[in-house]
Amino acid sequence: MAAMADDDSQQNFILAFLLGLIALVIFLVIGIVLYTQGRKADADARLAAPGSVAILTETVAVVIPDGASIRVQGGVVNFYFASGGADLAPGAAAALATVIKGVEGGRRAVISGFHDTTGDGGLNKQLAKRRAELVRDVLTGLGVPADKVELKQPEVTTGSGNNAEARRVEVRLID
Repeated sequence: MAAMADDDSQQNFILAFLLGLIALVIFLVIGIVLYTQGRKADADARLAAPGSVAILTETVAVVIPDGASIRVQGGVVNFYFASGGADLAPGAAAALATVIKGVEGGRRAVISGFHDTTGDGGLNKQLAKRRAELVRDVLTGLGVPADKVELKQPEVTTGSGNNAEARRVEVRLID
């Protein structure tokens, strides 16, 4: 009988130890996620500060390892997307602020979506449209009047450059 009690005691100890270890791992993962989200929010807030708005003739690029990035060059704001994705790159606030500032200055934003040549052409065309609509929706959500934003499908939706450069949404500010 004493041997059975010792076995139960050992099993309970091992079970409690494993549950404690699992809880520790879960809390560690949650902590890391919250920490990285806080750092991302801090970076976006710094980029959205009034002094950080890029001038449209200046070249500004934010490159993210997974393929999503932003470039402001020569009066065009390009939002580049990861393969198969439709998420804006972290740090997009500065580029969006550039577009908003241009619209507030009396210009209109013309948005066009492009895709790369990999995969199914029909699906890529739909994804390019979805990306363009995302940029439009973000701009209107930030207070840009809908009549100042125009979606324009380019005649050729396959983008130029390498595949990473081809997967983009261009925002041109016109008078």
